[in-house]
Amino acid sequence: MRQAIGKRQWAIGLLHAHLAFERIRKRMTTIHEAGNRQEAMGNRVLAYVKGAPKETLSLCTNIKKDGKIVELTEQERDEILKQNDVMAGDGLRVLAVAYKEGDWGLGAGGWENREKYNEEEVEKDLTFIGLAAMFDPPRREVKKAIEECHTAGIRVIVMTGDYGLTAQAIAKEVGIGSDSPKIVTGMEFSKLSHRELRELLKKGEIIFARVAPKDKLRVVSTLQEMGEIVAVTGDGVNDAPALKKADIGIAMGLRGSDVAKESAEIVLTDDNFATIVEAIREGRAVYANIRKFVTYIFASNIPEIVPFIAFVLLKIPLPLTVMQILAVDLGTDVGPALGLGVEPPEKGIMNQPPRPKNKRLLDFPLIARAYLFLGPIEAVLCMAGFFFVYWSSGWRPGMEMPSSGIVYTTATTMTLAGIVASQIGNVFACRAERESVFSVGFFRNRLVLFGILVEIALILFLTYTSFMQKIFGLAPLGLREWGFLLLFPVIMLLLEEGRKLVMRR
Repeated sequence: MRQAIGKRQWAIGLLHAHLAFERIRKRMTTIHEAGNRQEAMGNRVLAYVKGAPKETLSLCTNIKKDGKIVELTEQERDEILKQNDVMAGDGLRVLAVAYKEGDWGLGAGGWENREKYNEEEVEKDLTFIGLAAMFDPPRREVKKAIEECHTAGIRVIVMTGDYGLTAQAIAKEVGIGSDSPKIVTGMEFSKLSHRELRELLKKGEIIFARVAPKDKLRVVSTLQEMGEIVAVTGDGVNDAPALKKADIGIAMGLRGSDVAKESAEIVLTDDNFATIVEAIREGRAVYANIRKFVTYIFASNIPEIVPFIAFVLLKIPLPLTVMQILAVDLGTDVGPALGLGVEPPEKGIMNQPPRPKNKRLLDFPLIARAYLFLGPIEAVLCMAGFFFVYWSSGWRPGMEMPSSGIVYTTATTMTLAGIVASQIGNVFACRAERESVFSVGFFRNRLVLFGILVEIALILFLTYTSFMQKIFGLAPLGLREWGFLLLFPVIMLLLEEGRKLVMRR
């Protein structure tokens, strides 16, 4: 590398000192040995400085123009800062570059004394070279991800060390904030009282620019005090406190530091913000699927309990035995329930606001749906199947009902098969909490279909295998009984679709 300085050509030698970047200084410096092209390396020194335009420019007294070093005027200084704002407003990251030539710090011991270089001595009376602008466009999918955050009730707050105008331009491009999102700089932030910060954070999406690690930590802590669930993304060592404090720390896996990764709960392997939104969608789907699973299982408890209540109150033969209940709970219900666990996310799942922290999984709407609507319908259908067998055998109200023999065994088998048939309609009903299963699609979840096939195969195995008939007290069913059972899933599904229609309206 060669740099023309004045009228002489100097060859830049090896790096001999490095003044690392610091947030307060907002710049870094490298110091090199330099010598005349025709001479051996002498004791001359070149210091190259790059950093934030305003801070770096304030240290410059000269400017290099047309190969000459001249004094930097206030008019030129203002023009440079104006150009910086223009480029930053276009979303460019801008650095100022300057240098200094001298022989400071050398003496006895020469380069052995390079550790004595300090910022105050090196980074002053610099010669301004120019501005370097870099364009790092956001990924295409980020704008859509931000839109989904908005529809899902998720606020996106920007906390960055970048220049405010740069952060504002990028935020506007991806849809964060309004047309002119509010910018709060580090200096302004330090003057905010706790009450003022709380009021500011209530106003929506904000851009905090040129902020320190303690500022990020303060924002996270204040949001948590306000009852918000806070997720923080970061990749640097300075982000570690905020990542640790947040409810969910998300570190970048590709360019993130080891400290950031160790402080976070989640590490993004692709460093893509859209992946976070997709994870939120999947998280909501998992939560919804647990509720669907529980609703499906709880609903079958009612038709298992009602036969015992009817046995006591109505003085009828027991419509369902303990072994048959075990056949439902440990056999036929398992396959479809597992299928509900992998149900794809519902279409409007990202249009719902975040659920409150204190909301329980087993809330009243779930209990009411399972125990006060779906379960009673199943119980009525199953008891109808039980009485259907007696009615088909000539029994009429007022007559004594036999509690043993083929009629009774067939009737209890009908109750068990009625639960299975009702649960087939119930599993389709539980695939969506509010949406119609007709819009979700009957064949979208193949594991549910496979579970239903297993459920049907199991009940057929129990009812038509003599060995299993003896264990569970079952009898084979005829075409008339199966024809009656075919109505159960249809009735279950149509009644639940009617309830959902009322709820949606």
